[in-house]
Amino acid sequence: MTLLRRFVVERDGLEAILQAVRRPPMAEMEAPPRARTVLDRLFGPGTRPVEAVRRIVQSVREEGDTAVARWTRELDGVELSPERLWAGPEAMEAALQDPAVAPVVPALEAAAATITAFHRRQIAAPIFETTAPGVVVGWVPTPVQRAAIYVPAGTAPLLSTVLMGVIPARLAGVAEVVVATPPPAHPAILAAARVAGASRVLQVGGAQAIAALAYGTASIPRVDVIAGPGNLFVQLAKREVVGAVGIDGLAGPTEVLVLADASANPRWVAADLLAQAEHAPDAAAIVVSDAPALLDEIDRQLEVQLETLPRASVAAESLGRWGAAVACRRLDVEGLQLAEAIAPEHLQVVTADPLVLAGKVRRAGAVFLGSHTPEALGDYAAGSNHVLPTGGTARFASALGVHVFTRMTSWVHASPGGLEQLARAVRVLARAEGLEAHARSVEVRQSS
Repeated sequence: MTLLRRFVVERDGLEAILQAVRRPPMAEMEAPPRARTVLDRLFGPGTRPVEAVRRIVQSVREEGDTAVARWTRELDGVELSPERLWAGPEAMEAALQDPAVAPVVPALEAAAATITAFHRRQIAAPIFETTAPGVVVGWVPTPVQRAAIYVPAGTAPLLSTVLMGVIPARLAGVAEVVVATPPPAHPAILAAARVAGASRVLQVGGAQAIAALAYGTASIPRVDVIAGPGNLFVQLAKREVVGAVGIDGLAGPTEVLVLADASANPRWVAADLLAQAEHAPDAAAIVVSDAPALLDEIDRQLEVQLETLPRASVAAESLGRWGAAVACRRLDVEGLQLAEAIAPEHLQVVTADPLVLAGKVRRAGAVFLGSHTPEALGDYAAGSNHVLPTGGTARFASALGVHVFTRMTSWVHASPGGLEQLARAVRVLARAEGLEAHARSVEVRQSS
């Protein structure tokens, strides 16, 4: 028995393989079984996730706190009260002393140090350039005033995501950075928020949290940017509120693609595939190799390691639904073509000389080089960001970083001579576009 679906590029063709491993667009995704039951009960049989989210978002926009409390009760089974809505610095500080959390604090601090060191280099400096005699143009970074980092806590409290979101926002200079997470906030998330420097924690999750942060309510101030991962309903809500608020992107199901040659350790590669598969049943773990015997051994290793994995049922379902083992003749040709077409969130290059192949990669959220660089290293402590583009959006999107929380404003200054230098070009172009008032706004200064 094989856990992974098997493909051979020469036999099946690249296009057929791509069709088999691609997930549907987010708006067409179906709710998982448990959520399906809730949707049918609350919104009527057959209601699609995108329709349910639209109704939640609209109700929060119209009713504010009342709708937030209602959806939190219906979806999370938690009664919200004003005193339970926010957790401030005192609650975050107390979480650091929680006996169950205290052992994790040194690891949080170590990860925060590497994340800070790397993201500090992303801070943009103002640029000023003399573009013509007497004309100076600037490009000046300005942080947004308020940002929110959404942190999932459904299957596990993703305390590392707190660091990945809050630290870049703080480095950008955002005055208020809040963390939003389903209630009640896990003590480890509160502790991570304190280590990262969050202002406070909003104990609201799901689409209702996204809507409240985007539009504001009496108790929840609106923010300028919402960033962070989340389930299908959270991401559909982010999609719904674009324009009212900035977002980092739409994070779909997580994914890893491993390019491995005969030098790869099958036990290690199997462990890396499982590290992705254990996230959720819709996670994707794909390995591509020019060594068919390696793929056989990886499959055997997956079976062995699943036997002792706490989240074995989740990982096995993920591997069966979205996992794949692809045999190709050449990694630098068909293997790379497949990777570029998928544009994976995580790309591991596990070859004898990973730099040769990785140097040709143009489409990936993050690239991990060599046998001793598992994707989990980037998830937690290397310093790179683990909030990455998914579902092929690495074709045009980037990892979460300082830039997400920064506005770039153009500055322009012209002296009288500078205006004169460019006046003719402005007049000609404006009149070519039929915008006479533009041309006259220059002429009026020349004639006075």
